[in-house]
Amino acid sequence: MADNTQKKILRLTFATTMGSTFSLTLPAPKEDLTAVEAEAAMNLILAKNMFMTTGGELGGIRDIKVVDTTTADLYDPPQY
Repeated sequence: MADNTQKKILRLTFATTMGSTFSLTLPAPKEDLTAVEAEAAMNLILAKNMFMTTGGELGGIRDIKVVDTTTADLYDPPQY
């Protein structure tokens, strides 16, 4: 029988200095994560200039999302 799996990720999206975006995707954020905490982490990343991307340096906060997905596996291949 097929199973359902559920997972959450935290997606931190930054604007770059060259006008594009850069996203960090982190698995399993804590359940009680607040926008203030996530924004503080992003501000620290910006202040430390931790990443250089093909779109330039990170220049600002663009978006913060917790994405919750459920995957329904509808088929299990036969075992040989």
